This record gives sequence, structure tokens and C-alpha cells, in this order.
Amino acid sequence: MHNPEDIFSMFFGGGRRGPSGPRKGEDIRHPLKVTLDDLYNGKKCHLAINRDKLCGACEGLGGKKGAERSCSTCNGRGVTVQLRQIGPGMVQQSQMPCSVCRGAGKTMSEKDKCRECRGRKVVKERKLLEVHIEKGMKHNQKITFHGEADEAPGTIPGDIIFLVQEKDHEVFTRKNNDLFMEKTLTLTEALVGYDFLFTHLDGRVIKCGNQPGEIIKPGDIRMVQGEGMPIHGSPFTKGRLFIVFKVEFPPSGAFDAAQLQALEAVLPSRVVPKVTGEEEEVDLVPVDANQIGAGDDGSAMDEDEDGRGQRVQCQNM
Repeated sequence: MHNPEDIFSMFFGGGRRGPSGPRKGEDIRHPLKVTLDDLYNGKKCHLAINRDKLCGACEGLGGKKGAERSCSTCNGRGVTVQLRQIGPGMVQQSQMPCSVCRGAGKTMSEKDKCRECRGRKVVKERKLLEVHIEKGMKHNQKITFHGEADEAPGTIPGDIIFLVQEKDHEVFTRKNNDLFMEKTLTLTEALVGYDFLFTHLDGRVIKCGNQPGEIIKPGDIRMVQGEGMPIHGSPFTKGRLFIVFKVEFPPSGAFDAAQLQALEAVLPSRVVPKVTGEEEEVDLVPVDANQIGAGDDGSAMDEDEDGRGQRVQCQNM
């Protein structure tokens, strides 16, 4: 006859247990913070981990062969049942790991325990892993070391998984394989022309400039093909670099009357409205955009208690 537990495993997979072998241990996950420069150029780093390793002195038995016995406290279950009264006639039942066998379900006399691991079957090991940050890797991408997690008797070691965590960069912002950067121009540069230099993530100095007569407006975007991030798995192919332009205008009062006349002579003519003298003139006052909609102008009087505006109706008498 089939074991009922085996039949159950056929239908439901049996948790992390393999089809005919020991179960797999838990994976260990570590965040790995890297710079955008590292993801652009690639990097090799060494990381030390502490993990459990089967004791070599007793070959993971914890002591002499055959010295292990079923725990009499928990009857080999590894857990004990505790009852706690939570009210009149009300008792709460809970399971706790056995304090004698520490949840293992088996015990061993002190004289039979391994001197190296003191019956724990595992010892601590410090291991150095060589981690390769490949060009073009992305945020939250996984670097997996199979079978390098904690060892335990009767189990397959889990994996150590490093999660790439991309740090913010002071110049560049990344979106998939594209890079973005901002460049602020003076009004003169925006109107007459500009040349500027910037240092790329691999240390190259890049020169940029516009064509004669090309005017740059605030918010304009220019693109450089092939200067974005390397594509993971194909590092000689790169995404695009987008440059978002800002224009810095001179402060009020920067020009005297003569300079203003000179500017007006070369810039497009102003549109001067026809004034009749009957217009109502108002002052334009500088304002903080955060103040918009925050003033109390009495409009709340037209709202009911739940915040919905009420319509005012006249009733004929």
C-alpha cells in the first residue's frame, strides 16, 4: 500500500521536498547596493558570508553513530503543547518548539556528543564569495549562488541570492537602458548657442553643442544615440542618453534702459494692445504656486456639511 503522505505529495507537491529526495533548505537573500557606475562598467567584488556547514568531525551526525534517541519530552515530534487559560472556562492551546531537543525530535547523551559541534551537527563557516556585477544589470536583478546557503542533515542547501540595489546618481537617472541628465543654460546660451562638457560613467569626457541658429527652449530634450546603459547580455550595445534642458533667465533689473532697447532691436517685436482709456488696470503680484487654492475667500459658505456645494433657489410667493 502507498503511504498516505506519499499520495498527498503526488497531488500537492509536498512543499519544498523533491520528487524522491530530501527537501531543500531555505534560501538566504542579501541586498547588494551598487552605484550606477558599477552597473555601467561592471565590477567584481568579494563578499564574506557566515553559514552553517555540516560538521566534518562527526559527518553531521552530532556524535557517535546510533547514539541518537527519540526525545522523551516531545515523543519525537519536536514540539510540545502548552495550555494557557485566557478566561473563565477558556483555554488556549499552542505549540512550542521542544526546549529539550530544540525542535529536532531527537536527543543524545552528553558523553556521546561530538566535541567539535557539541551535538548540533553543524558548525559555523565563513566563506568568501566572488560576486560579478555584469554590465547593464538592473535594479532588483538577482545574482544567485546555488547551494551555498546553510547546510543541515537530510536537506539540500538552499541558495544565496544577492538582490542588486541601484543607488541614486548625482548626474544621471536611469530608465531601463536609457539615461537622463539635466543641463541648465544661460539665456545667452539658449539664444546664441552653447558648448559644454560632461564626464560619462566610464570616465570619458563628452563634448556637446548645438547648431548655429538653433534656439533651446525650457524643457527641450536632445538625444544622443548609443550613450545610454549597456544592454545586459550584449554590453557592446547601449541605450540612449537624453539631455533635458533648463534655461536660467536673468533676474529682474539686470538690464538698464539702453540694454533693453538694444534687446528689443534684435528680438521679435512686442505685441502692443490698443488702449482706449476705458480699461481697468490691475497689478500683477508675484506668487508662490503652493498658495494657489489655499486662500479663504468665503466660498465655503456655499457648501453644506458634507462638503458638497448647494444650489441657491428662489421660491415665488
